[in-house]
Amino acid sequence: MAVVLFVVAGFLVGGVIQLIRSGATKFSVGVVGVLAALAVAGGVAWLLPS
Repeated sequence: MAVVLFVVAGFLVGGVIQLIRSGATKFSVGVVGVLAALAVAGGVAWLLPS
């Protein structure tokens, strides 16, 4: 499951880069960036021992 979260985070980071290049609003870049950060945090939390 952690691998899936890291893959999703990678897609979202790529989306952030494309949004910045296309001149999207800061709100949309921020939303996608927060989602990417949450995916990374979830992946790391999944790997931590209970």
